[in-house]
Amino acid sequence: MATFDPTWNIRDIFASDADWEARLREFSALIDRLAARRGRAAATAADLLETAKLYEQCLIDLSQLHLYASCKYHPDLSVDAAKGMVERVMTEYSRFGEKTAFLAPELMEQSLEKFEEFVKELPELAVYRHYAEDFFAKKAHVLDQKGEEMLVRMQDMGESFSKVYDDLTINDMAFPDVEGPDGKPARVSDSGLGAALQSTDRRYRRDYFESLLGTYGRHIRTISSNYAGAVKLDVYTARSRNYGTAREAALAANHVPEEVYDNLIETLRANTGPLQEYVSLRKQLLGVDKVHHYDFFVPIVRDTEKKYPYEEGKEIVLKATAVLGEDYNEVMRHAVDDRWIDVYPGENKMTGAYSTGAPGVHPYMLLNYTDTLDDVFTLAHELGHSMHTYYSQKEQPLIYADYSIFCAEVASTTNEMLLYHDLLYKAQTDEEKALLLSKHLDDIRSTVFRQTIFADFEYQAHKLVEEGTPLLPSTLCEIYRKLVADYYGPDFAADEIISYEWARIPHFYRCYYVYQYSTGLSAAVAISRRIREMGQEAVADYRRFLASGSSAHPIDLLRIAGVDMATPQPILDTVAEFAETLAELKKVLRA
Repeated sequence: MATFDPTWNIRDIFASDADWEARLREFSALIDRLAARRGRAAATAADLLETAKLYEQCLIDLSQLHLYASCKYHPDLSVDAAKGMVERVMTEYSRFGEKTAFLAPELMEQSLEKFEEFVKELPELAVYRHYAEDFFAKKAHVLDQKGEEMLVRMQDMGESFSKVYDDLTINDMAFPDVEGPDGKPARVSDSGLGAALQSTDRRYRRDYFESLLGTYGRHIRTISSNYAGAVKLDVYTARSRNYGTAREAALAANHVPEEVYDNLIETLRANTGPLQEYVSLRKQLLGVDKVHHYDFFVPIVRDTEKKYPYEEGKEIVLKATAVLGEDYNEVMRHAVDDRWIDVYPGENKMTGAYSTGAPGVHPYMLLNYTDTLDDVFTLAHELGHSMHTYYSQKEQPLIYADYSIFCAEVASTTNEMLLYHDLLYKAQTDEEKALLLSKHLDDIRSTVFRQTIFADFEYQAHKLVEEGTPLLPSTLCEIYRKLVADYYGPDFAADEIISYEWARIPHFYRCYYVYQYSTGLSAAVAISRRIREMGQEAVADYRRFLASGSSAHPIDLLRIAGVDMATPQPILDTVAEFAETLAELKKVLRA
């Protein structure tokens, strides 16, 4: 039997760096071919079809080039050559944007009615109908050619805020050692935080967490200035496109009503009771005066520090998701066995986890797997993303093969919900049940309540800039500290150190992204409940959703899976599940 290789095989994208270089040259020429269509992008039906096909080929090439470069760079961010490849692709992204800036204004000179005439003449164009409907609906937000070119250049410059953050927090910030539970020095890092916070040694958890956030605190001025610049760019871009606010612009990109955002924040702010009751339970069970953030992840039952080696973890995930079908399970087996995943941490490896992909290539996943139960759930999570990508690309034409960010967290968290309920069903002792119930509570806490805190923070930060108020370090830290205090209640320690936590959240550099973790998990709670209660009928609905890509608006796609996110109900149902799980945990623990 072949030895398992825990690194990803990027040769599935390009056979060699030389092939990547050759494609990069071809792509550069392809951009020029597309740019040469200025003035005749949609003069006739045939012209429009040729323009669309050239544009799609550019997207394929650019995506594959970026995927290969990223997969070389992210396992070791200290390699300058790989970083240079990423930078070269980003330069091509910018050049592609500038060279094709004429397209939107030129196409906007047409109309939906003219497009329908073209479809009658050339039925091959019918596949673009949904795209055309959305495109012409945004007419008020498309600028002339010079305006579009300017915004492309601004967006390229705007990427610097995220890059500066990554360079600072990954390459330049020096984290200290702390004394480990065994008395030996332990190097503090973002990638090791999850495992450290599960330690039963509270002194170690405290030292690790406070050393980590303290390091961010020592750089808070730089991080605050950098984030303020990113927010200002969000606001500038939105106003340039004739949107009232950055939030309106960000949600409009996915056709998500702003009421969805308001429903999320207002519903959870009005229903923090179960969350605060959980904080009080942890306080009681841990025997502490106040619950700190580093007390949220430690198991609250004895003898639960079980390790889950990757080979075991992947089998657990495969069995838990078998209900979704044999073909689904077979693709997941390829993912975990055939080097679609870079599994383990490395000294200079990108932190966290993600799933990514490109048309014509299977998805790729990055993990930092350290044999914890959380890592098993992370594996299930990223595989959910990858399966969503796989089926959308398999079943949809290229124009709809990607899915909206709003839907992006649904498949990942549905996998997690299936894993949780499978493990809970199989649990044989009260200790196992208590661990899983506690984990489920903390998953909802961290993915719904905590991400909504982030969403609330992001909304307030953008609103201040839109009102002309400076984003000072003290302002940002106090907004965050007060939000934590309001949500978690009097038994949580909303102290100075927690006020720095916002500074270690890289997702803030993706405008109005984080709220979708909350809505995604709420949708997943509903979908997994339907699957458990309705069986194959619900599975079939969910599988149709997975294969739908962006062929309809996200709110409508989720309705296919049986969830209506245009109402507060999924959020209320998730709060109810949190309260029910808390009651069951108290029963098991006799607390």
